[in-house]
Amino acid sequence: MACGTSSSKCSGCSWSHKLPVHDWLKDLPTAGRRQDIVEVQFKNTRKAFFLNGNALNLQQGDMVAVEATPGHDIGTVSLTGELVLMQLNKHKVSPKAEFKKIYRLAKPADVEKWQEARDMEDQVMYEARKIAASLKLDMKIGDVEFQGDRTKAIFYYIAEERVDFRQLIRVLAERFRVRVEMRQIGARQEAGRIGGIGSCGRELCCSTWLTNFSSVSTGAARKQELALNPQKLAGQCGKLKCCLNFELDSYIDAQKDFPRRGTTLMLEEGKAVHFKTDIFKRVMWFSIQPSKTFSTVAISVDRVKELVEMNKKGEKIQNLVDFKEEVVKPPAEEYVDTVGQDSLTRFDENLRKKKRKKKKPAQPLEKAPAQAAHRTPLPSQKPSPKPEPEAQPAGTLPETPRQANTADQKAQPKRRRPSRRPHKPGEGTPPTPPQNAD
Repeated sequence: MACGTSSSKCSGCSWSHKLPVHDWLKDLPTAGRRQDIVEVQFKNTRKAFFLNGNALNLQQGDMVAVEATPGHDIGTVSLTGELVLMQLNKHKVSPKAEFKKIYRLAKPADVEKWQEARDMEDQVMYEARKIAASLKLDMKIGDVEFQGDRTKAIFYYIAEERVDFRQLIRVLAERFRVRVEMRQIGARQEAGRIGGIGSCGRELCCSTWLTNFSSVSTGAARKQELALNPQKLAGQCGKLKCCLNFELDSYIDAQKDFPRRGTTLMLEEGKAVHFKTDIFKRVMWFSIQPSKTFSTVAISVDRVKELVEMNKKGEKIQNLVDFKEEVVKPPAEEYVDTVGQDSLTRFDENLRKKKRKKKKPAQPLEKAPAQAAHRTPLPSQKPSPKPEPEAQPAGTLPETPRQANTADQKAQPKRRRPSRRPHKPGEGTPPTPPQNAD
């Protein structure tokens, strides 16, 4: 249901998510006037307007066979009704212009043939790149689009200079047996056709809604007080981001009464050079030169104007710190994890607790008679008196249980382990294992 069509007509793969249009009037009753112009979308961002001369009942998402030159093409209806007139006005197309016709709804045979052509496009593009490289043409073929009846193919290419591709057209037409059309596009149009995710985390504007690409200069970044870092200002196409122009007018209007960039204030002890500006807070920062330590002073825009007028009259400023503006920083919002499921290390807490547990020390081994002596006597039996420890000579430490066990082991004779080697005939009687004397 990503395409927005009904479940009975959604094919899943025929709908393109590039340049989508939401028909917010489809649930409202029509005023009786029928709109015969329909917007049809083809591969990626290519759209066109067609005339529904046969009065077909078309809805958004229907696949139709439309008039092409030559033959016919297969596309998807992207918009119908009154909103088509607004799209015509947006693209500056007159409703009275001549439009190509919609023949019919696409048949299963038409869709199958169109799908086969779509499956060939990637392979054809790679082969076309090799052919262009063999002809030593300074161009890049970025995309290939077959017509629905497989009689024509459009090759989209990028080139910085004029390219003579007449020989390339003859080779491509002979190789693929189709009519070849070469169409030059820019880097921004190529990014829109390929698509992608921008640095803001959203889908590229050129592949969702932006169709008119105006030039973007570094002056737009300067007026918005942005650092001129090419890696951050460039988009997926390698050019400056189109969104630099979105808020440019607001920044220009806010800076109408600002002193010019690079304003210098003359002081008695030196000069103060403009460092940066917070446009919407109307605060300018100046650094005092010469100075042993780098420090900046924040001054409001209105006060800077007064100081500039003082310098024009020949008056120097005694102490710039007296005009300092107190910049109140908003309190930092602390993140509160109320649920406890957003921490990446929430599964490591149990492991840490297990590591903190100390192992219990091993208890010393005791003899069997000693264990029997410590058993609890039955009620009918009297506990045997414990043997008194022998008197230790003066100046010696008491003997520990482990030392006593070691002394007993030394007193016992060593036992010979029986040989496991098999007895061979002729070696005499086999050795008998020693028996323990009880």
